[in-house]
Parts: sequence; structure tokens; C-alpha cells
Amino acid sequence: MKTDILFSPFTIKNHSFRNRIGVAPMTRMSAGADSIPRHDVLDFLIRRAERGAALVYTEAIVTDYESGQGYPGQARLTNQAQIDAWFAVVQAIHAHGAKAIMQMFHCGRMAWPEVNPAHRAIAPSAVSPSQNNPLTGFPYPRPEEMSHFDIDHVIQGFVETARGAVAAGFDGVEIHGAHGYLISQFLSSYSNKRHDEYGGSVENRFSFAREIIRAVRRVVPGDRLLLFRVSNWGVADREVSLFASQQEWQAMIALLDREELDALSLSTYRFSDLAFASGQNMAQLTRAVTSLPLLICGQIHDRATAEAALKNADLILSGKSLLLNPNWVEGVRDGKVMPLYSSDEANIAYTEEPLP
Repeated sequence: MKTDILFSPFTIKNHSFRNRIGVAPMTRMSAGADSIPRHDVLDFLIRRAERGAALVYTEAIVTDYESGQGYPGQARLTNQAQIDAWFAVVQAIHAHGAKAIMQMFHCGRMAWPEVNPAHRAIAPSAVSPSQNNPLTGFPYPRPEEMSHFDIDHVIQGFVETARGAVAAGFDGVEIHGAHGYLISQFLSSYSNKRHDEYGGSVENRFSFAREIIRAVRRVVPGDRLLLFRVSNWGVADREVSLFASQQEWQAMIALLDREELDALSLSTYRFSDLAFASGQNMAQLTRAVTSLPLLICGQIHDRATAEAALKNADLILSGKSLLLNPNWVEGVRDGKVMPLYSSDEANIAYTEEPLP
């Protein structure tokens, strides 16, 4: 009898997932002045665990109260009220047999100074995205090039947010190094024009990510997971390849492979797309240089695409499909015909309308 890989268990370190399906992390704008998401948004995560997802990610949690915020209404996880709110969610996710991962990020040059208490946008270099900010309709401001003091301060923000996740009982923490946000800005020569130890070669551009990984690992207990998210595309200037070549991408993955990480999460715009004129997709290129477990997302919307994505990954993550269809896991199990939702359809995530 053929094994149903999608619904077979998978273990990362000491954590066993009941199937290979997870809720992708999705940036939200639903938190109030207390930086805690609305109850219906938290209930949405619990429902997805109840309906069969093995892994539930938080929305991206912003890491400091100064320069990190890129959108209004973002969540944080650094005080007791925030920890208590998320603790209840994690407990409910566990009660339904799923695992919970907190994802954290700093927006860097994608920040919106008007919603940051310090009214700053900072980045590895004073280089703005070329497109306008879709929330304001105006150009992104020219960011300040980060000083070494800024770098140390931002790293501490990741550490404190990771501490909050541990206190809230999360099974793991994911460092968001993708999508053209701050860590990704350091990794990419498109946005990193520095001439010090944080710029130039792939090794130098990786230094900031390495320092964050090692600082966070020290506060994440060994029985919790530490993951790192990667991508070759950003939410701004999406047509730009953030890495210049296959060799540069694989060099960065090889550097990640040396760190004390438990898995990599690969975000693609479409998982099946071939990359860098290599004849291979991003998962294949990534697998070639790391033995770390690999999570993948990118237009996975039904059983066929989920199974195809799993040929080169260990777990699949769905964003729009699980956002809009609470019964998606059951539909995948039954092989139902299910649509590929558009980004416009998923904009419900940024309204006050309760999620299904």
C-alpha cells in the first residue's frame, strides 16, 4: 500500500508533527495599542489546529519598539500581557494536537517611520526600495545606514522577543531572514552597499544573520526549535532577484547550514518555478547544500501541488488557502478541487472582518 506522505508524521529534533501541513506565517495589522492581535485573529490560529494543521505559525512579530515596525497594528511579544495572551493561544493549539512557532522580524528599510515610536527607518545602507509604499502611496523614505550601536540594539530586540516566545510556551522560534526585510537586506547586495565587516562578500553580508542566530540560540532552550526563513524575493521590488546567482544563493545556504539551526523555511512566490537558469527550483538548489529539514511555501493550494512540493521538502506551508478555507486540510486529504486564491482575495487578512 502506498504511503500517504502528506499525512505521515515527521519529526524535527524532539518534536513530532502529525502530518506535513502547516499554516504559513502571515504579516497582519490587527493589534491594538497593546500590540496584541484581536481575539478573532488568535482564534483563527486555534481553529486551523483544530481542523488538522500540524504546525501553526504566528503572524510576523516585530522585534522592537523603535525602528522595527513596517505596518500599523503589528504584534509584539516582550511584556507580560503579550506573553499571557499568546500563552493561551499556544495552549489551545497544543490541546488540538499541533505545534506552535513564533516568527519574528524587523522591517528595516521597509519600515514606516510614522508608526515607529522613534520615527526611524534603518537599514544596512541608505538605499530605498524603488517602488512606492502601497500603504501610503508615497515613496519609502531613505533609511539611515545602521551604526554598530544600531546593529547591537536590533540584535537585542530579537533576543528579547525570543525570550517572550519561550515564556509563552512556543515549540519554536523562527528568525525571518526573507522577503526583503532587515536581515534579508543585509544578505542581499541589492540593498547592502556597506564597506565594513557587514558588507561586500557573501560571508560578510551573512555576519548580521549569524550574530542574530547565535544570540537567539543562547536564549532558546535545546528542547525548542530554532528555524530561519529564506527567500530570493522581496515584498518590494518583487521582480528583483535578491541573490545574484545560484552560486551566491547556495553559498548563503551553506553558511546557514553551519549554524545551530533545526530547520530552514523556504518562501517562494511559486514553489515549482525554476531558478537562476539552473533547470532546478529553489527547493532543489537549497537541498543540494544543506541536510537541514526544509519547509516550503509558494502557491500550494491543493493535494497535487502539496505532493509536488513535498518531493523536495519535508513540510509544506499554506498561506492564502488556509487563511480563506478553514477546511483546507480536510479538502487536501480528500483530494478535492480547490482554487488558487489571489492576493486580492486574501486582503481580508488586513480588514476587521472576522476570518472564517
